[in-house]
Amino acid sequence: MVLLLPLHGIGGRGDLPVPLWLAIYSAAAAVAVSFFALAAFWSKPRFEIPAGTPLRRLRRVTDARPTRWLLKATGLLALALLLGASWFGSSSPSLNPAPTWLYVWIWVGIIPLSLLFGPIWRLANPLRTLAGWVPRTSHRALPDGIAYWPAVAGLFGFLWLELAYPEGSRPVVVAVFVTAYALVNVAAGIIYGPRWFAIGDSFEVYAEVLTKLSPLGRDDQRRLVLRNPLAGLATVPQEPGVVGLLCLLLGSTAFDGISRWSFWTGLTAELDSAAQILVSTLGLLAAVAVVTALFLIAARATGSARIRPGALGRAGLPGAFVHSLVPIAIGYAVAHYFSFAMFQGQEGLLLATDPFGRGWDLFGVGAARVDYGFLGTGLIAAVQLSAIVLGHVVGVVSAHDRATQLFRRRQLRRAQYPMLAAMIAFTAGGIALVTAS
Repeated sequence: MVLLLPLHGIGGRGDLPVPLWLAIYSAAAAVAVSFFALAAFWSKPRFEIPAGTPLRRLRRVTDARPTRWLLKATGLLALALLLGASWFGSSSPSLNPAPTWLYVWIWVGIIPLSLLFGPIWRLANPLRTLAGWVPRTSHRALPDGIAYWPAVAGLFGFLWLELAYPEGSRPVVVAVFVTAYALVNVAAGIIYGPRWFAIGDSFEVYAEVLTKLSPLGRDDQRRLVLRNPLAGLATVPQEPGVVGLLCLLLGSTAFDGISRWSFWTGLTAELDSAAQILVSTLGLLAAVAVVTALFLIAARATGSARIRPGALGRAGLPGAFVHSLVPIAIGYAVAHYFSFAMFQGQEGLLLATDPFGRGWDLFGVGAARVDYGFLGTGLIAAVQLSAIVLGHVVGVVSAHDRATQLFRRRQLRRAQYPMLAAMIAFTAGGIALVTAS
């Protein structure tokens, strides 16, 4: 994606506050030590039975009809502004806010929004609202086996546009994508009903997966509760499509890091547009395939230990441990997008003062410019490393808790060695990807 700030991470390994090799070894050691500490002192599942404290007063506010209307109106207004600016604003990415709104405010903003406010995206989703305006007495049943795979396909299309298509930041490209995405999902929502958005709308599915790690959630009776985030994380659906979604997220982030290496830029610099798209698409697919293979092999290798009868869901061992990828995916996203969001996010606000390129100054920002000096490279690097390490440590904790449910105590440590090896590989690879040049 080529916006005013083309790189998502820090400039290179020279910005690290410690040598790269020390950062990798320290992070891998932190993951390994946390695993062995858990193996020694944590022998029973603690998060498999979701529990929480009902928030009755807050629920009266969040579930009130005016609040629901306000959220729906906000979602519709955001969609209208995004489409209006992308279709009718400036044709230059540097003068049109729509690319920044999509790639920063929406795509990156989903993470803190979902972690802080829980299942709020579903309530504000403008595509749900539009589909609900079409009266129908009945809806078609969803096809068997379709669960979550439409969301995976849609997410791949978005990530391909962001990472592999050189013109992905052009406003007209954003306009075509958002319009097509909205039409497909609204039409599917009209045909299949509200259930479609829970399995087919990529952004809603992604947001709902992230909300599992939020302290705010819903219990079995749909009451708003304050809960242990790891208890919420344990409720991630054990479905093959969810495995595919999270492996796609991790693999795409890995490719994002690889595409910024000097080796990759030197390899693709002389290629024409068609060849660049082909090579980048193949690189994206290869990165996703490697991450998926590593996770599937590690998860299935735990099957060498004896599993408690009836403990696995439809997706088998990969599905049992897929929830542990959620904090890792969040950590990778923070590492890759933090500086990008901090700087390019400001640009989205400055450009919003004249969204249609008419010479307006709605917010009175005048000739203000992005402040690139308020974050030092040392702080950015510290945030990136901390996000990756913390994400993997939380992933190890959640995977171990699930393992205590699956395996008998005498087999518990040995069964987890393959997953531990994968976690360490993800940790080392993640740090190398965001810091190497």
